[in-house]
Amino acid sequence: MARLSRRGFLAVGLGSAAILAAAGWWATRPGRPAEGLKALDADAAAFVAAIVPAVLAGTLPADADARAGAIRDTVAAFDRAVSGLTPAVQSELGQLFSLVGIAPARRLIAGVSRPWHEASVEEVDTFLSSWRTGRLDLMRAGYQALTQLVIAAWYGNPAAWAAIGYPGAPTLGERPA
Repeated sequence: MARLSRRGFLAVGLGSAAILAAAGWWATRPGRPAEGLKALDADAAAFVAAIVPAVLAGTLPADADARAGAIRDTVAAFDRAVSGLTPAVQSELGQLFSLVGIAPARRLIAGVSRPWHEASVEEVDTFLSSWRTGRLDLMRAGYQALTQLVIAAWYGNPAAWAAIGYPGAPTLGERPA
């Protein structure tokens, strides 16, 4: 086995530092919102679309077209919710979305090797479960933020109300039955 010289050690250290710096820059770069969205870029929208079926397991429509439409509607509502958050919270979520969008980071911190749009519901569910019970407060907080925003986005949609027996909010001047 070859020994690593001091010069080789320094070269590896500098190369690693450059890779980490590039990954840090990539993770914090501002992305343009995807078409039709206010806050989420295309990568973030793909990530949210991937977690929706895992978070809403058993509540999405069974029909493939209706399911795809429900996921699109939920991503759009998620985007509206994020666009209404404070700039500091938007920035933190943006950093999370950027980080899980980088392939090596996605593999390391989420355990998902494929791009989000190709990930199975089982892979995403395993990722979310690991964050829900993670050792780090940051992971647990990320899990809470993501799942609560997805759930709020879904149940804020009048199309989802019938499944839970909610008739909708009463209109002004209407007396509850």
